[in-house]
Amino acid sequence: MSVLERVRPEPPGTVRREPRVTDEHGRRIRVGELVWRYLLLLAVLALTVGPFLWQLSTSLKGPTEDIYGSPPSFLPARPTLHNYTRVADTIPVWDYALNSLKVATANVVTNCVGSALAGYALARLRFRGRRGTTLVFVLAMLVPVEGIVIAQFTTMRELGLNNTLIGVVLPGAIGAMNVLLMRGAFRNLPYEIEEAAYVDGANVWQRFLRVALPSVKGTVAVVAIFAFMGAWDDFLWPLIVLSDPSKFTLTIGLNYLHGTFANDERIVAAGTVIAVAPLIALFACLQRYFFRGVGEGAVKG
Repeated sequence: MSVLERVRPEPPGTVRREPRVTDEHGRRIRVGELVWRYLLLLAVLALTVGPFLWQLSTSLKGPTEDIYGSPPSFLPARPTLHNYTRVADTIPVWDYALNSLKVATANVVTNCVGSALAGYALARLRFRGRRGTTLVFVLAMLVPVEGIVIAQFTTMRELGLNNTLIGVVLPGAIGAMNVLLMRGAFRNLPYEIEEAAYVDGANVWQRFLRVALPSVKGTVAVVAIFAFMGAWDDFLWPLIVLSDPSKFTLTIGLNYLHGTFANDERIVAAGTVIAVAPLIALFACLQRYFFRGVGEGAVKG
């Protein structure tokens, strides 16, 4: 039997069905709806990533290229790293970046440790005033930073911590939102896991370190990213506390580029890329934990 004989022609009047497309819940998605979803995602991607790519392109353009031309040219004709060298020659950008790294690293450690401890206590321990303490953390999120910055500055001055990196770290050492995130993560863990560890003779610290904390790695990664971004991008508080140029953070140091090179946006763009690069590297390292569900791996069959 030949191939043509084995292939049966479709009977007349038969309507060919379109392939079925479903979402994660098994519900059917129409092709038109799917197209609109992808167009919306592309628009959001252009609005979020587009400005950074434009700054990157501007930082790679040479001094002879016109960055204000119409229509604008996205790709540089002759890419060069000379603008990054000029940033380092203008301001001590690497010293500023080191100061920011110190502040951000300390902020990550204090937030991860403090928020995990406080969140576990609010979620698992039974003590008088637990609900009131939780309410205090909720109310702390409603207070704007500008409303307490004077009180914070006065406190740092009384402690003798003005013009120090410790004074920059302390106000953001433990964030109220991070505590509530960790509390929610620990509350979603099944009690049976810790009950089994309690039967085996584990105390509170052993249950926290060996059972509960490894089960919420995704939330810890979220707290770490938020703490690092908040400390790295903070401009107002370091500007108020610090007065010694040798202790400036990167956000304050890059502000000098606008005054010195007001007409050369290439230098400003290069400084912006230097400031954003560590955030991209951090997210690239923690993205697999960032997208994990809270309590992933808690129950295993």
